Amino acid sequence: MLPQDILDPQSAAEDRQAEAGLRPSQLGDFVGQSAVVDELRLFITAAKQRGEPLDHVLLFGPPGLGKTTLASIIAGEMGTRFHQTSGPVLERKDDLAAILTSLEEGDVLFIDEIHRLSRVVEECLYPALEDWRIDIILGEGPHANSVRLHLKRFTLVGATTRAGMLTGPLRARFGITERLNFYEPAELERIAVRSARILGVGLDGEGAKEIATRSRGTPRVTNRILRRVRDYAQVHHDNFITGGVAREALEAFDVDPMGLDAMDRIYLSTVISKFGGGPVGLKTLSVAIGEDAETLEDVVEPYLVQVGFINRTPQGRMATPAAAKHLKKKAAPGQGELI
Repeated sequence: MLPQDILDPQSAAEDRQAEAGLRPSQLGDFVGQSAVVDELRLFITAAKQRGEPLDHVLLFGPPGLGKTTLASIIAGEMGTRFHQTSGPVLERKDDLAAILTSLEEGDVLFIDEIHRLSRVVEECLYPALEDWRIDIILGEGPHANSVRLHLKRFTLVGATTRAGMLTGPLRARFGITERLNFYEPAELERIAVRSARILGVGLDGEGAKEIATRSRGTPRVTNRILRRVRDYAQVHHDNFITGGVAREALEAFDVDPMGLDAMDRIYLSTVISKFGGGPVGLKTLSVAIGEDAETLEDVVEPYLVQVGFINRTPQGRMATPAAAKHLKKKAAPGQGELI
């Protein structure tokens, strides 16, 4: 079975480091998301011509599509420093104040999972984004004093997989909003070829195509699959990946031709066999599978919806006929034939 870190965004530390080494550092090297890249290139060029920091940027879309990479590229293209944190880490106003007061003119502050900012921290962020100031309280009780700190102008880049969970006031403070979509197989092939060159592993066209078609439309998955197939090729096939080697490796790792792994198949099988194809609520499905509901919603479901295997309805999740056909499954006894 394929190690779960191949498809899970919460990867091991060494995988995160390896992934960082494969990331492009400039817009010209970024593959895919052409409309987003073109718009960012325009906005960055205009800001540099005016000698101003780039307007605040919100990037949203499923995990693994390049939000962190684009944030880093923005800093590189603007010629400024890149600072990275995440919403859950910023628990208090003091945490935010410490970061904001350390920023230099034009620096890029990247907040991942920005929808998970606490309300107190979020409200403290508003004047920083608009007026370049932050108010903090020193002391306690009757001796407490409010101190206003003036900040250097900076660019906030927020990333989220759940744009709908952002509050209206926070969303309104982003001047640039970009949605990232799943990648086409041809784009993922280009990413696989580029990453293989950096990793120093041989990869032919058929091998790149095989990896791309099983990558769930996600560059992060492409790179992780490539690294695992590289390991397999290194041990069994002289460090060269052909189409046959890739198929052999991915079959051993339990990734099917559609890119579904064990968790995907458990999800679909549960909906089809235990709940007659649905509808079934997310919380009920989470308990039945033994997996966190947020993980199912953010990691598993987006691709299954994209390929037409799952429908999200007001009544709950429903498997489609395509899902039943792919798994060669029937509905639960008494619930009818193939869905």
